[in-house]
Amino acid sequence: MNKPRRAPRRQVDGVLLFDKPSGMTSNAALQKVRWLFNAAKGGHTGTLDPMATGLLPLCLGEATKFAAELLEADKRYRATIRFGITTDTADADGRVLASIPVDVSEERLRSALALFKGKLEQIPPMHSALKVGGKPLYAYAREGIEIERTARLVTVHSLDLLAFDGLSATVDVACSKGTYVRTLASDLGTTLGCGAHLSMLRRTGIGALRVDDAVALEFLEALPADSRDSALSPPDSLLSGLPAARLTESDKGRMLHGQAVRWLGESGQRLRLYGADGDFIGVGEMAQDGWLHPKRLVASAATR
Repeated sequence: MNKPRRAPRRQVDGVLLFDKPSGMTSNAALQKVRWLFNAAKGGHTGTLDPMATGLLPLCLGEATKFAAELLEADKRYRATIRFGITTDTADADGRVLASIPVDVSEERLRSALALFKGKLEQIPPMHSALKVGGKPLYAYAREGIEIERTARLVTVHSLDLLAFDGLSATVDVACSKGTYVRTLASDLGTTLGCGAHLSMLRRTGIGALRVDDAVALEFLEALPADSRDSALSPPDSLLSGLPAARLTESDKGRMLHGQAVRWLGESGQRLRLYGADGDFIGVGEMAQDGWLHPKRLVASAATR
């Protein structure tokens, strides 16, 4: 019996603020969402560990052109750290390496947390997606190969204690890109002398985006197929941190033909570009000579 043929993939342009469930990889989340929207093209804005839950912006169609914008953005997490147990991955998915008695007061914990605020150097964990020689570190780790890693400078803007029961602490973390909360947990345990691992992680924010505005998989699956597009945000929702430039129709036409236009702004400044009627057309960048150059444009803008 022949299976019914699926409709051809369609052009869908937008951003889905997805509340990723635990146990799902970022790529699996993307493929599931692409399937639900029957979208021709999709991409994510940086991965989230399978164990972790929370905000994972997924880009469809023309929005994929701006996915890299969030790679540079600050992140926010709600994390639970379990003291007294260390694992080979520094999180709950790893193999237990040691179990150590815990004798930590809240006062001592708060003093230790203060040491991890501000700029600090982190060594990326072996069980991470960071690539060395074109291969992710976790692939080497699975083969039992330890790769020398260079410490990276990151910034922890805030690290606030929300709860502590003597064995586990829940903290709110605001940090720069590239910060490994697993490493924070492990290093905190080392500082306290009892070891620790990350037992829960939920990403609550990326830049100006918040998990409160995200949709769960169950909600998306329950929507009728012809209503799912209503869950999407426009592509320029990824660019709220950039100043906006509203162009005249003639300047818009020049931009869409790859030409620069005169504009006031600082050299290197990047701007969101809109036509006179408010339609989003892409991102431009200021040059030293006072010309605004197109950097990445929405293809559909040329037909509007």
